[in-house]
Amino acid sequence: MFTGLIRELAEVVSYDNEILTLRASYRPEIGDSIAVNGACLTVVFTDGETFGVELADETRGVIALENLKGRVHIEPAMRMGDRFEGHIVQGHIDTTGTVERIERRTNGTDLFISLPREFLRYIVPKGSIAVDGVSLTVNEVTDRGFRVTIIPHTFRETLFGGYRIGTRVNIETDLFARYVANILEKEKRSGRVDWETVERFQALY
Repeated sequence: MFTGLIRELAEVVSYDNEILTLRASYRPEIGDSIAVNGACLTVVFTDGETFGVELADETRGVIALENLKGRVHIEPAMRMGDRFEGHIVQGHIDTTGTVERIERRTNGTDLFISLPREFLRYIVPKGSIAVDGVSLTVNEVTDRGFRVTIIPHTFRETLFGGYRIGTRVNIETDLFARYVANILEKEKRSGRVDWETVERFQALY
């Protein structure tokens, strides 16, 4: 489990035979889980200042592979007793989104990101979302995607400053929104949806 708070920007050394080699100040152990641009990956080797993580077929099929160059966001998995901030992030990428518009504001930058229509039901106004592994709040849901506002500190300390129109990003929707939507869909198919069910899920969320 992760929080969506980036530990550092790691340098991509190479990506070969589905092994991504990174250089970072963080020193993981073999077998550790680490989120790279939001995708939970397993450390398979360490070598001084570098370490390698392996990308499975499922991961390669859903993430923005073209971004595995230059620098990437990394976050180690939470440990028991760690302070919990951000929001609950699994490191399971749902889909990729595309940056459609960037608007500078007085104290922040708005990113408008589109995504496949089937994932829109998991996007909730003022709900949580992870973009390339960064925990953010959804400020607006549009008919094509959503808008998030990046504060200056986050803009400086992450890859967001390098995003351009057309940049693809990894998206993990809110864990609770996915669970509630899935349960409600099953209830709907069985014909058992009622206000008591809706209120029960709302209380859990």
